Amino acid sequence: MYNTYLGITLAHWLILVSVALSLSGTFVYVKDILKGKSKPNRVTWGLWAFAPLITTGAALAADADGWATVRIFMSGFGPLIIFLTSLFISKSYWKLGKFDYVCGLISIMAIIAWLLANSPILAILLAALADLFATLPTVIKTWRFPETESLYTYFIGFFSATIIIPAIPVWNIENAAFQIYIILANVTLFSLAFRGYIIRKRKLNNVSI
Repeated sequence: MYNTYLGITLAHWLILVSVALSLSGTFVYVKDILKGKSKPNRVTWGLWAFAPLITTGAALAADADGWATVRIFMSGFGPLIIFLTSLFISKSYWKLGKFDYVCGLISIMAIIAWLLANSPILAILLAALADLFATLPTVIKTWRFPETESLYTYFIGFFSATIIIPAIPVWNIENAAFQIYIILANVTLFSLAFRGYIIRKRKLNNVSI
């Protein structure tokens, strides 16, 4: 279906590019943490790391395409780095509230449900649900305090997830469901963070005038 170069198809190259872009988004977010600009919500980033890794195992158990599964794994690896960074950098994390803990609890319950169901396809759907509830605290935080998130990271998250759409060999739940969710989540967070960027620019222009 795809031309090959060095034994790797175009679809595989797209995945490799996507992985590289994802790592760049992680690097920028970590750099912003060190600068005190970004303050990750540990519930979100911790579960963003955990749920995709569970999904990776489910995809492998369902015999999903290995290269497509790499992208799922990377969607958890980057958040893991950010989560671990927040543990070692003082005052780099967002203070958690009841809503954060409730979302985290529901997310964990969705993962436990997969463990009890022991169904690979159901696991992918439940992991997406878990990731959704993990995302909600950061959605609310970004809406209220957009300056605490890195605009570039979510743009790259959306772009890197989108460019590998042609690499999906079969459009089914195992290969496509979580990928589509990742795109929607990054679009939402990028839009909210960009809204904050516009607001800040307007404020600076008013001050300069």
